[in-house]
Amino acid sequence: MLLSWFGTDTSIWLRAVCAFLFSLIFVLVLGRPVIHLLHKRQHHGQPIRTDGPQSHLKTKKGTPTMGGLLILGAMILSILLFANITYHFVWVSLVVIVVYGLTGFIDDYIKVTKETPNALTVKGKLFAQFLTAVIVATIITAATPTASSNILYIPYFRFVFNLSWLYIPFAVIVISGTSNGVNLSDGLDGLASGLIILAFTFFAIMAYIIGTPVAQSFNFPYIPRSAEMCIVSASVVGACLGFLYYNAPKAKVFMGDTGSLALGALLGTTAVILKQELLLAIAGFVFVMEALSVMIQVFYYKKTGKRFFKMAPIHHHFEQGGWSEKRVVLTFWFTGFICAFLSFMSLIKF
Repeated sequence: MLLSWFGTDTSIWLRAVCAFLFSLIFVLVLGRPVIHLLHKRQHHGQPIRTDGPQSHLKTKKGTPTMGGLLILGAMILSILLFANITYHFVWVSLVVIVVYGLTGFIDDYIKVTKETPNALTVKGKLFAQFLTAVIVATIITAATPTASSNILYIPYFRFVFNLSWLYIPFAVIVISGTSNGVNLSDGLDGLASGLIILAFTFFAIMAYIIGTPVAQSFNFPYIPRSAEMCIVSASVVGACLGFLYYNAPKAKVFMGDTGSLALGALLGTTAVILKQELLLAIAGFVFVMEALSVMIQVFYYKKTGKRFFKMAPIHHHFEQGGWSEKRVVLTFWFTGFICAFLSFMSLIKF
């Protein structure tokens, strides 16, 4: 039944399942020795913000960071083993993982060695992010059929806008913005990991639909070879699910900027490849909310000298309001699930 609906090419799904299982097992098996090594190398763990929730100074002190190395290692090996790396979209994804992961690693390394929560400057990180995003967006646009290369697809309503030369700047904002949104969400045990799993599960299915002729049945743009992003997405879901085993409260390790910057950038890149940037804003609404809360807080404070939220990002606002960390995480996960479900509703033709 499913095969007759999706078509006869089951190799994509088979490889996606293999990528998922490989990443999951890789992280579960190597998790303990890697965490032990990080503990040994990081005597004081990740430095905790002194201006953050005071409870974190006690509960999270001594927890090692850079757990993103485990996630990214599993993803890269899984993609190399099961995806077709001769396709532009696949090797561009690998470039995003490596460059953004390296930027995050440098940031984490300085934090740990100098025992400070502040490492690379904001301008320094943004420069690396934007430069990489410009190159990636340009390659993606060149590798996409001309009819679809500069379009902005409007979900639910089934029509498109041609952004012309504005598309690449728009794509750069999507990739960099998503990277920072995920990074800001990585402040509570398991929060970012769970949300990433939900978002990439949605995009794994969307990748198969948009990358095969079945896209026309749903009135989505057909992007040849983008179905390989199903394998890439599956590798992320498996790695993050395995990592969640060690990252769930009380976390034994944090993914750090090493993981969050790369995962967020890859999520934004996937949305750009599939021409589903607006659906990303729905499926990843919690990430959008986290980023907007910081922007609002900074703008409002500069204008009035007062705080709009009790603390930003917004997950800390709820903590300061008396919510337990577990309640915040579960509530945000549930919100992420609802948003992913609403995104799936775009597949229904009204």
